[in-house]
Amino acid sequence: MNQEVKKFIQSLDCSRLDVLEISGKREDDFNFRSYHVAEYPEYDICAGPLASESFDLVIAEQVFEHIKHPDRAAVHVFQMLRPGGTFVITTPFLVKIHPTPLDCFRWSQDGLRILLETAGFSVLQTGSWGNRQCLMTDLKPDIRWAYYIPAIHSLKNDPQLPISVWAFGRKPSLQGSTGYNPRADES
Repeated sequence: MNQEVKKFIQSLDCSRLDVLEISGKREDDFNFRSYHVAEYPEYDICAGPLASESFDLVIAEQVFEHIKHPDRAAVHVFQMLRPGGTFVITTPFLVKIHPTPLDCFRWSQDGLRILLETAGFSVLQTGSWGNRQCLMTDLKPDIRWAYYIPAIHSLKNDPQLPISVWAFGRKPSLQGSTGYNPRADES
């Protein structure tokens, strides 16, 4: 997951991007034009977008499983992005419960695609990674996470056992696009 997210972000023109990361720290990894962090749970993305700020890229890595209203949060990310802006979201799938302060949701690749499309995004890519060895290691009864040790852990992917899932979405460049339309669900 980390490799795919990094590769995707590097494919963007980072020096021209105003970036918001929700509960992360990537400022030193890329040469962004500007970089802001909004810490969850202090900033509740479900409550609304940041006041009067807009961004070219919003990153939410391992956050959406903790929030109460991910559909609202996705719409708020859409609203904070400039036309043509990009959303990078990653979430766990097969991992133990980790309340920080809550642990509410898990998404498959299809689930993330639907979440983003419902909010108005064009989905550029989804992906997942995991394997049985990693799953069994992380499911030990301890709350701590296992650390990758190359001599004993494999990075081979088994698509049937995704530990983490990600999606990259783009806000359409068309003017007047508003995102989520609640009446679209009535048809």
